[in-house]
Amino acid sequence: MRCLLWLLLALSAGQALAAQKVRYCDYPQYPPITWSDGNNVRGLAPSVVKKLFGELGYEVEIVVLGNWKRCLLDAAEGRVDVVLAYKTEQREHSMLFSTVPVLREEVALFYNRHNPVVIERLEDLSRYRGGLLFGESYGPAFDRMVAKNDNIEWVSDNQQNFGKLIRERIDFITQERRTGELYVANRPGAQDIVALPKPLSVDYLRVAVSRRSPWVGHMPQINAQLQRMIDAGDIERLLSESQVTYRDMVNLPANTR
Repeated sequence: MRCLLWLLLALSAGQALAAQKVRYCDYPQYPPITWSDGNNVRGLAPSVVKKLFGELGYEVEIVVLGNWKRCLLDAAEGRVDVVLAYKTEQREHSMLFSTVPVLREEVALFYNRHNPVVIERLEDLSRYRGGLLFGESYGPAFDRMVAKNDNIEWVSDNQQNFGKLIRERIDFITQERRTGELYVANRPGAQDIVALPKPLSVDYLRVAVSRRSPWVGHMPQINAQLQRMIDAGDIERLLSESQVTYRDMVNLPANTR
């Protein structure tokens, strides 16, 4: 009788969880990882999240907020369940990160060749004015440098950031290399924007689940499913598809978009 009662309770809890949607917060400013076609959020990140939780039997609701900092705040407060982000000590207080990474990323420094940036160590960046999106973090050492020197202009839009770099209103942008190269390749006037060949750092994009979300107890299943997707080549395929789709979109004539 007790076993039957336990089974009924477990099934009831599982059905209640399955009836809920996974609320995934995205800020589509980072092609090919995440971007918007004007109507829908596209890219590797939303595709991975939808496939990951779809394989586990759950539906995903994509939530888009005004900036990346809002996404992180809503995840910390439990208003959304999942984001894809770099793991930092501060974020670990409010989110549990997958042990299986989604993607290895190089953090590169982009600058205008008319105003070269010369650095031998991270602290050398304190001599220059940089641009970042609200909520961005590129490691503890970088964050400490920013906090100490107050040399960053914070904005909500990557197009605005690269526009300021083109006009030499800022000296550098710290950006994931794939994203920066796509912006430079497709933005008028960006022919003078280049990246230092040596990355500032290497980090890993991970699935992060709010510690206030009921899905935080499902990290073993999330990690196992991520590993299956990697082994099957799904991540690599989705990244390639996103890069091709984004390039096709930005190359379309304006009146056909």
